[in-house]
Amino acid sequence: MTSLAEPVPQAAPLAQHPVSRLRFAAAVTALATGGFAIGTTEFVTMGLLPQIADGVDVSIPQAGHLISAYALGVVVGAPLLAALGARLPRRALLVTLITAFGLLNLLSAAVSHYGLLAFVRFLDGLPHGAYFGLAALTAASMVPAHRRGRALALVMMGIPVANLLGVPAATILGQQLGWRAAFVAVGLVSALTVVLILAFVPSTPGDPSASSRRELSALRHPQLWYAVGASGIGFGGLFALVSYIAPLTTEVGGLGESAVAVFLLVIGLGMVVGNLVAGRLVDWSIERSLRIGSVGLAAALALYWVLAPYGWAALVAGFLTTVLGSVLALGFQVRLIDAAEHAQTLGAALSHASLNIGNSLGAFLGGAVIAAGWGFRAPLVVGVGLSLAGLLVLVLARRADRSARQGE
Repeated sequence: MTSLAEPVPQAAPLAQHPVSRLRFAAAVTALATGGFAIGTTEFVTMGLLPQIADGVDVSIPQAGHLISAYALGVVVGAPLLAALGARLPRRALLVTLITAFGLLNLLSAAVSHYGLLAFVRFLDGLPHGAYFGLAALTAASMVPAHRRGRALALVMMGIPVANLLGVPAATILGQQLGWRAAFVAVGLVSALTVVLILAFVPSTPGDPSASSRRELSALRHPQLWYAVGASGIGFGGLFALVSYIAPLTTEVGGLGESAVAVFLLVIGLGMVVGNLVAGRLVDWSIERSLRIGSVGLAAALALYWVLAPYGWAALVAGFLTTVLGSVLALGFQVRLIDAAEHAQTLGAALSHASLNIGNSLGAFLGGAVIAAGWGFRAPLVVGVGLSLAGLLVLVLARRADRSARQGE
């Protein structure tokens, strides 16, 4: 059993396919473009929540369940597609996943019924975790082991850049042309990703020794489930905020609808900064990065609760929240890859499944407290609780690991 104190020794090191710096940069850019598309569709729903709710004739809390439906698709699809695709050539599988993702975004733009839209959003989430997991392993295989945290951070940069540029732009597009236009734009970026992957990502084989049985056997490791639980609970704190950023900005902060795009821009900037910091922190120490992320996220959410009624002042808390949430996210990703040992494809995919458990949990519980009449600031309190609960799971994981070592 492994300790949370430092990265888990890898029982099956990644096959290395070293490339030149220029080729690595081009390949990572291609992979991150797919992340940009995924991050845009995942977060723009939150920025356009009032418009989507009006468009399909439901309340804002009900529309929030569309976020949960997408996240549930990620949770289901990540382990399933990772187990089935571990032996397949990586580049071909990446192209297949991002193609399916793009087509489902176009279908989302064509749907008018709330129930059918929720189902399509669920389907659209299926390729998410497997794509990021496979992209992470592809990037990590191109660099020395001691730089994998920074390599993964570069692949994950697609999500922060999406929040910095893609989500505000798609939000404005959706506000001006209708929310469906945002999903059409994501479909077009997905098509661009296919071209870039085919042009720049090296063609590498899958793991010939992999099998669905071997990949799924990693689910027997207790530390893997501790990591999934801590990630799924703790990361929910971020989504308790981001899922309801639109009503927090307009209803609580008293700002106009156009201010939502500004808040999303600052949140995206926080993710970019946080991702850059996270790569170095994770290479330094996984345990410390997880502790810093958990405690810091809870404190930043509490600060947002205080500043939310003061309009633009809440931007400071929004920035800090996403910086610390990004540190937490990358730490959990590497932790799960290591905890999966031989089944690293599954571990990498599960990292995104668990983060999207947090997505779904934060959005669901945030909607529940709003529906209960506790106001649009109530999800921030939920977020503080989730962040600290995730830290508690990490503590329990370390104790369980120590007990297992003493019993050996």
